[in-house]
Amino acid sequence: MSIPGPYLTTEDIKMCFSIFCCVCGVGSLGLAGNYASAGYAWASAAFLFMAVANTYATWCLSKVLLVAPRSVFTFGDVGEWCMGVPGRYITLFSQGLLCTLLPIVFLVLGSSLLVVLFPGSFEQPTWIVLMALSLLPACLIPTLKEGAGMAAAGCIGTIFADSIALYLLIHNMHEQNPSSITPPTPDLSFKGVTTVFGNLALAYGACIIIPSLQHEHTQPERMPRLIIVAQTVISVFFFLVSILGVFSTGCQTPSNLLFAVADTKLGFTANRGYVVLAFLFMQLHVTIAFSVIFFPVFQILERVILGLHAAHVSESDHQLMATPVLDGSQGADCESGKQHHEVADAYAAPGAYLKACILRTAMVVVCVVVAVAWKDHLNALMDFVGASTSSLINMILPIIFYLKTFWPTVSPGEKAFAILCVLVSCFLAVYVSIQTGKELFTPAKSNSEILFPYCGADYQRVLFTNTSYYQRQP
Repeated sequence: MSIPGPYLTTEDIKMCFSIFCCVCGVGSLGLAGNYASAGYAWASAAFLFMAVANTYATWCLSKVLLVAPRSVFTFGDVGEWCMGVPGRYITLFSQGLLCTLLPIVFLVLGSSLLVVLFPGSFEQPTWIVLMALSLLPACLIPTLKEGAGMAAAGCIGTIFADSIALYLLIHNMHEQNPSSITPPTPDLSFKGVTTVFGNLALAYGACIIIPSLQHEHTQPERMPRLIIVAQTVISVFFFLVSILGVFSTGCQTPSNLLFAVADTKLGFTANRGYVVLAFLFMQLHVTIAFSVIFFPVFQILERVILGLHAAHVSESDHQLMATPVLDGSQGADCESGKQHHEVADAYAAPGAYLKACILRTAMVVVCVVVAVAWKDHLNALMDFVGASTSSLINMILPIIFYLKTFWPTVSPGEKAFAILCVLVSCFLAVYVSIQTGKELFTPAKSNSEILFPYCGADYQRVLFTNTSYYQRQP
C-alpha cells in the first residue's frame, strides 16, 4: 500500500533522529574489535546479518503495532496482546533483565574511564560507588521523561568520543607505521567469530522505544519506512567506525576503542587532551543513559512488588487479536487516554514514594555489588548483555510477535527468512551467553604477556610495527 506525501516528512526525520540517538551508544566502542577477532570476511558477514535481521525485527514490531489497539502502549503490552499473559511475563522479564544489566555495564565502563581520567586517585571500586551515589538522586525522581535534548546529548557524546578516538588511532598509527607494514590478520576460531554477535546485538537496539515513537507519530503507517531509513543510517555509521578502527592495526586492535588510545600498548602515547575529551564525552553518555535505562525496571518492580502500576491491556484487547485490521483503524477507535493513568499519580498514595525510593536504592546497591565483582571483565559483560537479553528484546521476540499476528498472510519466502533469523539468533544468543558467562562467573587466569589475544602466536606479544623484533624471528 502506497503512502501519500513525500518519502520522508519533517516528523519522520525527527523520529529517525530519535531512533539514531537511542541506538548510538556504548556498543559502538567494540565494533572495531569485532573485525579484529573475526577478520574482514566473517565480521562483514556477521555485520550484514545483524543489520538486516535487526532492521527486519524492528520493522516487524512496527507492523504489529499498526494493527494493535491503541491501548497496546508498551513493549510488555505487545507481548501480552500477541501471546497472552505468558507473553507479557516473557517480555517484562527480559526487558527488566536488560535494563538492569545495562546500568551495570555503565558503572563498570564509567568507573574505568574515571580511573584513566584521574590517575593515582581512587581505585575502580571506589569510583563505582561514587558514580552510583552521584546518579542516585536522578534515579529517585518519580518519573523521567527524557526529552529530545537529553537523548541528543547522549548521542552526540558517543559520536564525539568515537570520532576523537578514531582520529587519535589513525593519526598515531600512521606516524608509528610510515612504511605501511600490513597489519596481521586474526587467528580465526569458531568462538572468535561467533562472539561478535554479542557486541552487535548490544550495539543495535531500538525496539524498546518503537511503541512510544509510533504512538506519538501523527501518521503511524509511515513508521515502517522511516525505521528502514534510520536503521540504514545507523548501519552505515557502525560500518565506518568498524573499518576506520581496524584497518591500521588489524588483529592487534583492542576490543574497546577508547582504551586503544589511552594506553601505550600500540606503541604511541596519544595527546592527553584529546584522550580526556573523548573520555569525557563518553562519560556524558554514560551519565545520561544510566538513569534513563534504569527507569523501566524500576516501574516493573514497583508494579510486581509494590503494586503501584496497573497493566494496560484489557480483555477486549485480547479479543481484537483474532481479527487484526491492516490499516490500523482498529487502534484509532480506542480511547487510550481513558486506559492510561498518569504514572506520577501512583506515588501520591501515603508511603508509596518512600517505598519506591527504598526499592530503587536497593536496586542501585545490587548493581554496585555486581559491578565491583565484574569490574575486570568489561568486554565479556558487554557481550553477555548483548547476547543474553538485547538479542531477545530487539530481534527474537519482535519477529515471533509478527509471525504470530500475521502468519496466514505472510508469504512462504518471508516466513522462511523470519524463521531463519530467529533460529540463528537463538543459537548464537545461547552460545555466546555461555561463553561470555564463563568469563564472568568462572574467570580463568589470564596471561599478562599476551597483549593481542586475537592474533596468532607470532603477533600476540609484540606490536607488528616492531620490525627489529620480527626480523630476528626465524
